[in-house]
Amino acid sequence: MRLRTSLAALGGAVLLVICTPTSSYAATGDFLYKVGPGVLAGIADPASGTCIDLPFTTEEHPGFAPENFTDATATVFLDSGCDGDVFYVMNPGKKLGDRLELRSVIFS
Repeated sequence: MRLRTSLAALGGAVLLVICTPTSSYAATGDFLYKVGPGVLAGIADPASGTCIDLPFTTEEHPGFAPENFTDATATVFLDSGCDGDVFYVMNPGKKLGDRLELRSVIFS
């Protein structure tokens, strides 16, 4: 009888662990960039592991001068959709100059 109860409890615990959703990790802090002279844009507490096309950037007008004030490493891409061969890895706290253009980012 005790074995059956123990197995039922163990099975319930395993089922609970499997069915409980895990929270997705998000970087904490702000990722800032410019979209025009003196025009600052950014995203707060971005999701990790997901490509983010930066708001207010277009093919004709990419963002520039990124600042990574998050606690995660950011990889910025010139192209949308985190595509292309042109990218730069930014450690937390890193600021880059006006010459670096970007349209998408992914956080570790």
